[in-house]
Amino acid sequence: MAETQSFWATPGGWTLITLGQILAVMVGVLLSLAFLLLADRKIWAGVQMRKGPNVVGPFGLLQSFADFLKFVLKEIVVPSGADKTVFLLAPILTFILAFGAWAVIPFAPGWVVSDINVGILYLFAISSLGVYGIIMGGWASNSKYPFLGSLRSAAQMVSYEVSLGFVIITVILLAGSMNLSTIVNNQAGWIWNWHFLGGGLTQLPLVLIMLPMSIIFFISFLAETNRPPFDLPEAESELVAGYAVEYSSTPYLLFQIGEYSNIVLMCALITILFFGGWYPGFPTDFVESWPAWAASLFYVLVFVIKVVFWFFMVSVVKAIVPRYRYDQLMRLGWKVFLPFSLVAVAVVAAWKVFGPASGA
Repeated sequence: MAETQSFWATPGGWTLITLGQILAVMVGVLLSLAFLLLADRKIWAGVQMRKGPNVVGPFGLLQSFADFLKFVLKEIVVPSGADKTVFLLAPILTFILAFGAWAVIPFAPGWVVSDINVGILYLFAISSLGVYGIIMGGWASNSKYPFLGSLRSAAQMVSYEVSLGFVIITVILLAGSMNLSTIVNNQAGWIWNWHFLGGGLTQLPLVLIMLPMSIIFFISFLAETNRPPFDLPEAESELVAGYAVEYSSTPYLLFQIGEYSNIVLMCALITILFFGGWYPGFPTDFVESWPAWAASLFYVLVFVIKVVFWFFMVSVVKAIVPRYRYDQLMRLGWKVFLPFSLVAVAVVAAWKVFGPASGA
């Protein structure tokens, strides 16, 4: 027994544990994507009074797996004028970066691949690199539509990353940490401790700032992930399918998995930053008497329910909100969200320094 424990403490044992954790997260996210994509299509169908996918498997539950097989078995077509290496590298890069971001997402206490103190900085770095996959895909296609679509997408993602950054700074100021687990633990207890309500009864006036911040975060992540009503890079009336026009088969599938993975990641992030993470909004002292696995399962279930709720909100927005014009999209990001989030950072910082809880 002691020899087994000592093995897991060695670099080899640590590597095996980490690889197992990575594999578990990847498989979990991929399976959730299959059913969330189906839910996305079902919700859209429901709004339009249609049935949606309902043939493959019971209630259409296997539709996403059938689509996956179709993409994998199709021939990979590379345009004759394309830069083949970059053309094939772009979707792989998008896929890897999309899943790399999940390394710092905590699902429950201790349930995180890498619990680093600069988790938010890591996410910023990964999301910034994500632009390269789209730019490479558009440029390597050697065609005007994909190139214009990739430029649009890059401009859109960079624009809304700025306001997302300032919104996240307000949360960092409230929690006093860039560690995502610490940010969640700062919201333990009753629902008024959640950051969208200011982070506690003594900070309740901050709800006037933090509630709009959570709304700005939600709208900005729709633009950041190219979701309707901000899916301008894929506007079929002007650019057909945007940067992915020339892609088919597995490379196209990798782009789509990367895109949906980023959407679910943002749903997890808004849950962690503003809505209590794995805490249900009331004290969880009763969980302490449970076995460790049952307590962890409870917290994971709470977290998953919140993530699914936000994905539902993303799908509803897709179904009912008309698409923005490109100039409206950029104006909203630079002239509305950026100034408002800058003011919010200043107000929250002033509250932390001079407010009643500061001790000043």
